[in-house]
Amino acid sequence: MNNIVNQMPFLRTSRNFPEELQQLTVEINKSYVDIANAVNSRTIGLFSENRPAITGESWFITNQRQQTLRQIYNFTTTTAIPHGINLTVISQMTRMYGNFTDGTNWYGLIAGSNTAIAGQISFYLTGTNITFLSGAGAPTLTKGNIVLEWLAFP
Repeated sequence: MNNIVNQMPFLRTSRNFPEELQQLTVEINKSYVDIANAVNSRTIGLFSENRPAITGESWFITNQRQQTLRQIYNFTTTTAIPHGINLTVISQMTRMYGNFTDGTNWYGLIAGSNTAIAGQISFYLTGTNITFLSGAGAPTLTKGNIVLEWLAFP
């Protein structure tokens, strides 16, 4: 059990603090480092529409730590949305998902190919836009959102 990747975010629930001042100082410093490491290793639940947010996720690709960024896009039509991401300077997209409503029901919005799927609204990314595809019989979209997450180069 020594080779577990996620040992850091877990804090022990009790700690014995010594009464002697020098030893107490050392133990408080260790405690602070443990807390800071645990806090910094959590997933950050910030979803920003105006600019990318750090997610707090760590991806280890080729033994190098990379972090992901997240941004949301709200929409009311299936008109292409400029995403503002320079795709040539990111490592890869990690998640692309969303949802929409027709005013009555809510539906999942899937990242797909550049081919329309019957009964579905899907989307894909071009170099500049989020592009929607509505298949035959797809619900009429009135509003929704898309979440994009990507790896920044280390």
